[in-house]
Amino acid sequence: MGRGKLRIYLGAAPGVGKTYAMLSEGHRRVERGADCVVGFVEHHGRPRTEVMLHGLEQIERRPLVHRGATFTEMDVDALLARRPAIALVDELAHTNVPGSRNAKRWQDVEELLRAGIDVVSTVNIQHLESLGDVVESITGVRQRETVPDEVVRRADQIELVDMSPQALRRRMAHGNIYKPEKVDAALSNYFRPGNLTALRELALLWVADRADEYLQQYRGEHGIRSTWQARERIVVGLTGGPEGRTLIRRASRMAAKGSGSEILAVYVARSDGLTAASPKELAVQRTLVEDLGGTFHHVIGDNIPDALLAFARGVNATQIVLGSSRRRSWQYVFGPGVGASVARDSGPDLDVHIVTHEHVAKGRGLPVVPSAARLGRPRIIAGWVVGTVLPLLLCLLLTHVDADLGLANDMLLFLSLTVAAALLGGLWPALASAALGSLLLNYFFAPPLHRFTVSDPKNIVAITVFFGVAVSVASVVDLAARRTHQAARLRAESEILSFLAGSVLRGETTLDALLERVRETFAMESVALLERPNDVEPWKPAGSVGPGPAARPEDADVDMPIGDHMALALSGRVLPAEDRRVLGAFAAQAAVVLDRQRLVGEAEEARRLAEGNRIRTALLAAVSHDLRTPLASIKASVSSLRSADVEWSEEDRAELLEGIEDGADRLDHLVGNLLDMSRLQTGTVTPLIREIDLDEVVPMALGGVPEDSVLLDVPEELPMVAVDPGLLERTVANVVENAVKYSPAGVPVLVAASCLDDRVEVRVVDRGRGVPDEAKDRIFAPFQRYGDAPRGAGVGLGLAVARGFAEAMDGTLTAEDTPGGGLTMVLTLRAVRGGRDPGRAEAGTDDGAGAQPGPLDRAGPVAPTEPADVTEPADVTEPAEPVEPVASMENDHDRDRMTRQKAGPQ
Repeated sequence: MGRGKLRIYLGAAPGVGKTYAMLSEGHRRVERGADCVVGFVEHHGRPRTEVMLHGLEQIERRPLVHRGATFTEMDVDALLARRPAIALVDELAHTNVPGSRNAKRWQDVEELLRAGIDVVSTVNIQHLESLGDVVESITGVRQRETVPDEVVRRADQIELVDMSPQALRRRMAHGNIYKPEKVDAALSNYFRPGNLTALRELALLWVADRADEYLQQYRGEHGIRSTWQARERIVVGLTGGPEGRTLIRRASRMAAKGSGSEILAVYVARSDGLTAASPKELAVQRTLVEDLGGTFHHVIGDNIPDALLAFARGVNATQIVLGSSRRRSWQYVFGPGVGASVARDSGPDLDVHIVTHEHVAKGRGLPVVPSAARLGRPRIIAGWVVGTVLPLLLCLLLTHVDADLGLANDMLLFLSLTVAAALLGGLWPALASAALGSLLLNYFFAPPLHRFTVSDPKNIVAITVFFGVAVSVASVVDLAARRTHQAARLRAESEILSFLAGSVLRGETTLDALLERVRETFAMESVALLERPNDVEPWKPAGSVGPGPAARPEDADVDMPIGDHMALALSGRVLPAEDRRVLGAFAAQAAVVLDRQRLVGEAEEARRLAEGNRIRTALLAAVSHDLRTPLASIKASVSSLRSADVEWSEEDRAELLEGIEDGADRLDHLVGNLLDMSRLQTGTVTPLIREIDLDEVVPMALGGVPEDSVLLDVPEELPMVAVDPGLLERTVANVVENAVKYSPAGVPVLVAASCLDDRVEVRVVDRGRGVPDEAKDRIFAPFQRYGDAPRGAGVGLGLAVARGFAEAMDGTLTAEDTPGGGLTMVLTLRAVRGGRDPGRAEAGTDDGAGAQPGPLDRAGPVAPTEPADVTEPADVTEPAEPVEPVASMENDHDRDRMTRQKAGPQ
């Protein structure tokens, strides 16, 4: 039974039409007579998606009970028993409810494919595992539900469902994606034009790279060597000389003229794996290439023009940029040069640009003598041809020319061929040439002719001397070549080690960069630095580069021990013994880099502890005045009450006692904030998370403000939230009292709660003077008072503590402008699945940009994941996209702590 085929509709954001396209494909296949069923599609009660399901057979879902709530998931067993030809399975990145056959839906899909069932599925670009950090940097929210890139890469077909940001926003504004009450928030947050444009570009580039992989695979399978100019790729040939920077900048300007152009800088090293160029200059050029958006490549090859052309054709390049030769005119006797050779052999499909520069014809030293490196196969073959074939041709020529040159001249001619063989092929072709020349001289030129005997003793001496001279000359030439090679190699080694030591000591090299340099220097497929705590524990990778790194030193082609419990493992080829000296230096430096990185981490931890100590010191210094003020008030009131000289009235006594109580409350509040900030700075806040309704906590947090200063709007149908009730109460109390303090007199503060997908938001809206955008982050820092708030207003810890508690509960506290003036504090909390109405909750993948929890974390009223997409502007059926958190101003206000303690648990 063959494996089924996987087709994936990939989109940049919810609402672009993935699910709609998948259902349309299902209808097309049914019309063609194919056996197509719906394995899982959630329409979320949207009529257009539900209509698309009509006419398609649907496999009944499997109900699952978890924590008292009932969920439904795709029934894999029923699908396998039904065995359709094609199954439509939506939301590839979905997390299944515990108790399901597999943890992830993509694992369900893999099982269907192994059973020979073709699958059509959907996924958004933000759910690809490798792009999590990129998407988080764009949207500000981390994706929790992801699918491995390899699962999507293995798909037989990937189709991009594309839509412009403007069209998608119009769909949103028309109410075709979210409910009307969520449209404004979504348009102003996640569905901003910048976010959508960035995600769209990310999806287009990812699909383009996959198309390029398929193209390279097709060209390789069909042996296509010619260039297909599907994309402009510019290869820059570098020699390690100073002209490289000019070439890179010139290529960058060429690439800027065409959209989607790509720059690939390549340096061709000899097959010994050691560069003869300046490592320092190559490092500078590599940095320049990467800064300009290109990539740097280090390839191996004895014949530079052939290696350069092979690389260019291998990457399907369209242009090659080379510099004019730095050789002087007389040096062209050694060959036409790299530029001329590449231009001659490039063919009609590869353009070669020769760029002039200030170093043209200024000399580059003597040309590289071939013997300065290991002899390649072409030179060895040439040496054997000169040493064996040319003596035969010379003998044929001399025997057929009517000219008696004499035995001495004949020996000189044969000796010249022996020397040439030594220069080209080394010692062994020269020895063969000497032996063959001696036999030919004896048989054809020394009397008696045509016999392997010599009648004249003088001729015997002459032939013997010829053989000795030939062997001696060959030995000297070969020894000189080997010494030159060793000198060049040692020079290259010293340059590499010098640059390596300097960069490591200066802290310029990370572990991954160093391992990548090892891989390129020695032409390896992968390199891994392995370590273990002792001889019994298994090896663990401290760092690796390249595909398929070795998990153990014995699994690698080359391993270099570093001490007793560390090793450098290289896979790709076996290195000669002479290269292990340099490899040992790399291994030692890798250990140094690893130790330095760990020391940096420890230093960062020490810095964090020092910062905590600094905060505590600054805290005590900052609050000295604020602590003395209530203490002085309390002491004055107590002293007055204890005074026997004054007869206090009941009203006076009550006023003094009230002052004592107010001062004590304020002291309690200040000390509590100090302790809270200390706990937050040292990371000792441990929330006790449990499920609770907001209407049980929020009213209790309002005990420290006047009754008529707050309007409360917390709907009872909201889902429950997973929080620490005490921390939540104190967070809300701090935020509300800050808002009341800065709200104009007679204008109440609004405290409203609402549900948005898998989150619950508590908004505290005031109509104060507001805070400029540049100050919205600073107001959450400790010891910050906004504007010219009086010193007695507090020490500036109120919102710092509130944000710290919110983050400790896996929530956020941020600030945004209130429309019409003022500020709105937004406290975002995680909703609990099945908190109010388990029947309305479905586990699924949040196809939005917010944090995607699994089925256990989603709120009851929230529908599962992305519903069916549509392809027409009026038919969008994506789920509600979580709105990017927004925040409120830190107005440093000290609230009534005693009232809060009476109101509820802390």
